[in-house]
Amino acid sequence: MIIKPLSLSSVFNDSSIDKGLLTIADKVKNNERLTEEEGVLLFEKGALGFVGALANHIAERLHGGKVYFNRNFHIEPTNVCVFTCNFCSYSRLYKNKDEGWELTMEQMMDMVRKYDGQPVTEVHIVGGVHPKMNLEFFCELLSNIRAHRPDLHIKGFTAVELDYMIRKAKLSLEEGMQKLKEAGLQSLPGGGAEIFHPDVRNVICPDKVDGDGWLRIHEIAHNLGMHSNATMLYGHVENYGHRVDHMSRLRELQDKTGGFNCFIPLKFRNQGNDMSHIAESTIVEDLRMYAIARIFMDNFRNLKAYWPMLGRQTAQLTLSFGVNDLDGTIDDTTKIYSMAGAEEQSPALSTEELCNMIDSIGRIPVERDTLYNELKVYNNDAVTVD
Repeated sequence: MIIKPLSLSSVFNDSSIDKGLLTIADKVKNNERLTEEEGVLLFEKGALGFVGALANHIAERLHGGKVYFNRNFHIEPTNVCVFTCNFCSYSRLYKNKDEGWELTMEQMMDMVRKYDGQPVTEVHIVGGVHPKMNLEFFCELLSNIRAHRPDLHIKGFTAVELDYMIRKAKLSLEEGMQKLKEAGLQSLPGGGAEIFHPDVRNVICPDKVDGDGWLRIHEIAHNLGMHSNATMLYGHVENYGHRVDHMSRLRELQDKTGGFNCFIPLKFRNQGNDMSHIAESTIVEDLRMYAIARIFMDNFRNLKAYWPMLGRQTAQLTLSFGVNDLDGTIDDTTKIYSMAGAEEQSPALSTEELCNMIDSIGRIPVERDTLYNELKVYNNDAVTVD
């Protein structure tokens, strides 16, 4: 399945396009920022071909034909959690912890040792909020990983996990984040953001850190010299205004700190959770979401499609709608989306498979590290990798 966006020139030659949308197209052409009202207008009236043309223009202006990926694996210490997010298919309540898993320190280090001698560059640590896996426990894990393999970039812990473990340790956020950094934490993933607006957050995840708290933790990380990612969970009970408000608040913090590496829209999946009655978004709406994110998030250089969540084919389609990053090889080390009914039940791709996904649509595969330093460019005539 191939869906091609319109060219930017064809947009201006189409007399049927809404005048407000043409104003937005002119802003994109001149590299000007959209207002929140214009962001909502894109969601309300922007056809897929229109937003795709604008998003593709921006992505090619920023990256040419390059699409990034990295070699990474995940450690999910536990899916036992003290919180009850209605959209979550992954966690198990602490009172029912026998239904979940709790990895020991040695089991997690065995996962790290499995990649000895392999050219992975990142370990991604994220999981449920377990009351007995506290700040000291995770500082020990970070120190052990750093001692065993100092070249491995450690990206870990959502703001939800960090808020809980630091409060439990009776430290300020600044003190707790500094302690984790000294133990080996180098950057933060973007999870736990969901939708910042309280009208939505109070429905889907009322008992965990709020939007202001999430943003505060990431601002502290940025001020300590750590970078982070940002996410948004879309396609459930939110409206277009909530989406734009969320992206606008991220855009404001990025203006202030410049600490975000990328933005990752995350599709709500409805299996095995308390929101299973809500239909999932269509592929067209998914592509529109990515395209509008690229257009609106003008100070986020990188837009990532998390392929284990979307599936390989849809993730590949997003590359024509503003996306320039497909995450990494993963190697079947995450269960967060497979437990929610994602197409990828055993999410693993070799470097060669990722390169071929990118190359087959005429893009240039580029291996990166966590901070988007380019490690290797795979020319179109030499996709075969070591």
